[in-house]
Amino acid sequence: MSDIRKDRLHDHYVLIAPERMRKPDTLGNTAVGEPIDDCPFCEGHEGMTPPEIYAIRSNEANAMHWSVRVIPNLYKAVQIELDNHSDIDGMFESRLGLGAHEIVIDTPQHDGRLSTMKVTQISDWLQAISERISDLKADKRLIYASVFKNHGTSSGATQFHPHTQIIALPVMPQSLLKRLERGLQYYRRHGRSRLEDILVNELKAEVRIVSKKGTFTAFCPFASSYPFEVMIASTSESTSLYKLNRDDIGHLASLIQEVFQRLEAELGNFNYNLAFDMAPLNSNFENEPFMPQLEKYYRMNIRIMPRIYRLGGFELSTGIFINPVAPEEAAKLLRETKI
Repeated sequence: MSDIRKDRLHDHYVLIAPERMRKPDTLGNTAVGEPIDDCPFCEGHEGMTPPEIYAIRSNEANAMHWSVRVIPNLYKAVQIELDNHSDIDGMFESRLGLGAHEIVIDTPQHDGRLSTMKVTQISDWLQAISERISDLKADKRLIYASVFKNHGTSSGATQFHPHTQIIALPVMPQSLLKRLERGLQYYRRHGRSRLEDILVNELKAEVRIVSKKGTFTAFCPFASSYPFEVMIASTSESTSLYKLNRDDIGHLASLIQEVFQRLEAELGNFNYNLAFDMAPLNSNFENEPFMPQLEKYYRMNIRIMPRIYRLGGFELSTGIFINPVAPEEAAKLLRETKI
């Protein structure tokens, strides 16, 4: 039986439809590797990339023996050198493509995955992202940073070597702006963060919990847009990755590793998108009303979105996702799987 559910965090509906599992080729899309001889992200090929912006390493820059490297994206969508200039001509508004587009090379290992990387390596990856977000925040022209990871061709990945992208912009996504507005309204009514209340209710219900480490909980959201979608959130008041201390980073790294081990035990080397949902970098005329109490009502989280079910015209035209796997069933399978 189908179930129409409301995602109260993102303010949209999801259609949980187990009957769709009977549709041919419903679940699939395994990520496949490629030869490493010409991979610019592999250790020993540092000269094939632009000079690094940041690295965790044991020797000089742009050489071997590193844990994580951050480089400018060679095929960047935005340029940091541009002015923050906008132009309005009647109904047509545009601005120069100012921004930062960076690549975080997660590991020297070409076939490394979050399920197989050591916890210390995942901690280094998180630390590198944290350092870059903190540094980009110092540029007051930049208002928002998107941090995401694509794995497999169905996710949009064009490079197999594990990497993460950071795109910082002088504008805010309207979806996040609306979420800030709703979050502040919720806090003023209830005195609590909306995500905090969602997490408290998930912990009480238990049926969608996957695992817990420290203050972090991994769960399949009540209104999951994707089959086997997992969200990681914390009970602590953290709005961004750079706000976490070393212990927090360690717990988060350990939980990420475990979640991916459980997901791969069920799905194999699956295609996915991973996104860090973090607070804006700086304020501008759009988000300024929502910034003073941000620490009170906004909570960072991580969404892991398996791309194992093809989206169609219904999803693209309505914004309502069809999910053929109930999150309760997904969480049960992930909890009980052997790793």
